[in-house]
Amino acid sequence: MIVFLNGRFVPEEQAVVSVFDRAFLYGDGVYEAMRIFNGEPFRWQQHLDRLRNGLEYLKLALPYSPVQLREYTRQLVTQNKMPDSLLRLTLSRGVGRRGYSPVGADSPSVVLSLHAAPVTQANNPPRWKLISSNVRLPAHEPLARFKTCAKIPQILARAEADAAGADDALLLNTEGFIVEGSSSNLFWLQDKVICTSPLPSGVLPGVTRVVIFELCSKMGLATRELNITAEKLQEADTVFLSLTSVGMAECESLDGKVLRRSDVVKALSEAYWEVVKTETAAGRG
Repeated sequence: MIVFLNGRFVPEEQAVVSVFDRAFLYGDGVYEAMRIFNGEPFRWQQHLDRLRNGLEYLKLALPYSPVQLREYTRQLVTQNKMPDSLLRLTLSRGVGRRGYSPVGADSPSVVLSLHAAPVTQANNPPRWKLISSNVRLPAHEPLARFKTCAKIPQILARAEADAAGADDALLLNTEGFIVEGSSSNLFWLQDKVICTSPLPSGVLPGVTRVVIFELCSKMGLATRELNITAEKLQEADTVFLSLTSVGMAECESLDGKVLRRSDVVKALSEAYWEVVKTETAAGRG
């Protein structure tokens, strides 16, 4: 595997950063993950906008222009011969002096890496077993708007899911409402309305989440943002997740209770993958 590291394409064995890098020491950095399809990144601009917002909030500098990053991505895909894959773009503040102060950390580290994409079927989204995590996310947390490199709550939640033999865990916030999955946004169907948790509850504004809203509008499906408890979620007409890696995942059960199913999940999944294929084929990612 070839990796892009600070301006160079190197074998993954040589793609190393300092043990004093602040992302390693403190999680001081941001990242984005996006789907590569037909050799093109899907919704590149939306991912880049979120990345830049995170960089601005953390007061980090991006050493490459968007045009340069896009070209490096294309070269990485070509060199690895991975036109259907997952791209991770990571930016760390880099090496600085000891302690929390970022003073002196003036050379950010930038990494682009590709990873195998899960096998997906547009008309048959994966069905996942979920649990409610014991981890709580702070409501109204501004850092939730970005993908920072500090993801301990999500790691702990996913570890709970692994231990329970589940596919993912849903995290609640400090107000007792379900926020999202460990790496996904949550949706449910209630009274013929597609619902999702509101951003102020602590939700990451997922790019796939935005696409779901667009599709609902085109398909004549009403949408609404509202808070919900785990108990109420179990009563929904259907529950599904949206995430970059697989697009959509239908939720089979929550905390051992079998959930209802709806054809709307299949319809949205088919529509989602059609958008991915159309936009990447046109180079509009």
